[in-house]
Amino acid sequence: MISSLAVFLSQSCFSQNTASLSITGEVAAPLEIKMQDLAAYKQVSQKVKDRDGKEHEFKGVALIDLLQKAGVTTGAKLRGENLAKYILITAADGYEVIYSLAEVDPEFTDELILLATEKDGQPLPSGEGPFRIIAQHDKKPARWIREVRSIKVVFAKN
Repeated sequence: MISSLAVFLSQSCFSQNTASLSITGEVAAPLEIKMQDLAAYKQVSQKVKDRDGKEHEFKGVALIDLLQKAGVTTGAKLRGENLAKYILITAADGYEVIYSLAEVDPEFTDELILLATEKDGQPLPSGEGPFRIIAQHDKKPARWIREVRSIKVVFAKN
């Protein structure tokens, strides 16, 4: 007889391995990214204090790298009307947060927005992952959105 813990663990691993994240909107090449796809990107680690006040090490991929792969306007081309674009990030439960493109572009900021997949050397736990945004310099972690499912690049409208 298989224990309920074993079933839970196998389901958690299955969801981690099959999870995907979409990048759509004002992009040249919409992406559907699976966990294994992230291995092709430079891995980045950040030590930060989470809302629990304890220091954790998060590891993942710089959000800007994924946006550039999708063909989002960045770098020297990020000027004029393109500065009116923002990134709408949506979680599994419908929670949404916004970042301006300039907030994630290294030509405008020293901030590195991380799409984390690991916490303290382990895959993000259920309810937190498999993808999570970490903004190390935000004073409050309200935009550290958990269970990210989609990223949409949008033009601000009047």
